[in-house]
Amino acid sequence: MKLPVNYDIAITHIVTRRKQTFVAALGVTIGVAIYLFMNSLSSGFTQYSRDMIFQTNAHIKIYKNDEVSAPLRKQGSSTTVILNPQITTRSKTLRDPNRLLRQVKAEPYIVQAIAQVDFSAFFNRGNTQIKGSGCGVNMTEYAALYDTRTYMVAGTVEDLQNDLNGVIIGCGIARKLNLGLGDNITVSSSYNVTKVLHIVGIFSMGNSAADDSRCYVNISTAQQFLKEGPSFISTLYANTRNPDATADAVERLQTLTDYTVEDWQTTNADVISGDRTRKTMMNAISMSILIVAAFGIYNILSATISQKINDIAILKAVGFRGRDVVRIFVAEAIIMGLIGTVAGLCIGAILIKILSGIYMGAPVGYFPVHFEFALFARSFVLGLVITFCAGYFPARRAANVDPVSIFRK
Repeated sequence: MKLPVNYDIAITHIVTRRKQTFVAALGVTIGVAIYLFMNSLSSGFTQYSRDMIFQTNAHIKIYKNDEVSAPLRKQGSSTTVILNPQITTRSKTLRDPNRLLRQVKAEPYIVQAIAQVDFSAFFNRGNTQIKGSGCGVNMTEYAALYDTRTYMVAGTVEDLQNDLNGVIIGCGIARKLNLGLGDNITVSSSYNVTKVLHIVGIFSMGNSAADDSRCYVNISTAQQFLKEGPSFISTLYANTRNPDATADAVERLQTLTDYTVEDWQTTNADVISGDRTRKTMMNAISMSILIVAAFGIYNILSATISQKINDIAILKAVGFRGRDVVRIFVAEAIIMGLIGTVAGLCIGAILIKILSGIYMGAPVGYFPVHFEFALFARSFVLGLVITFCAGYFPARRAANVDPVSIFRK
């Protein structure tokens, strides 16, 4: 089928000026490839950062925040007796936590919720002591919330559930104290409670903050470390169906309790801010490279118009309208952009595939680059849009050529 004459002229220009076409397409290829790769890398690092957060953080936590004592005043007088309010030393326990836990679990947007008792711990063997923290939990429920089973390198979470005197420790603690599965470990709390616990499991999250200092025990054991009764619960944790839409869940849960309800974005605000900064920086760099590539097409078409000014005048003299001239040069830009964009997507995909198979070592694992179909589609559309704009403006200039003035010259 014969092409319309406008597109036939555009293809003729592209074919007869192969070197300029190659240079323009190559610029777009590099720009699109770098844009795709850098944004895939940013997405991969963001996903890795989120995975690290969700290893030990739920989407929402409910806890009793520190309270500041009100200034003491004499009854019937405005005279302040105490001028320096302090944080109160009231118990951190939640009132009727089991009822509140049932209410949280009943909410339709909550997929999992657990109770937890946190305590400061000291792990001892001989003269060696490691300072860390302990979590008293129902281990099977905790594993469902955080997928802890995937991090177990020895033992199982069910072993702790069946052993009230058991403990699961991080691999860093096991390595530093030269302990293994089945050994005993002496654990002390800040309340001078000391227990000899049986190691029933060892985990490795690839996160030194957890591996080198954290242990898991049953809730009743944690309550004993704090010298508290069986009703003591310090924190409730819950996961929602969509971790990116926790604001509404926090607002609704806050109607159920007077305690502090906090989402994971608030808890990890510094990490999220760093992710946004990195993403903005990579977007700016990759977009700049793509814009530079578009200027290459703009310059090539501008040079073509200058060289073909007489041909354009002849075309307009024989009946071509301004919009026909625009179509010719925009078609050239789109064809060069299409070639460069497709090639850039292929090169970018190859780079992503190669790097995603490179093992970086613990705790990162494989290179954190993330395949994302939406990003491929965005790169394709963006490549074509930028090349269209790069071709449209010189095309408009060509469309305004006055053939009479050109012939007079």
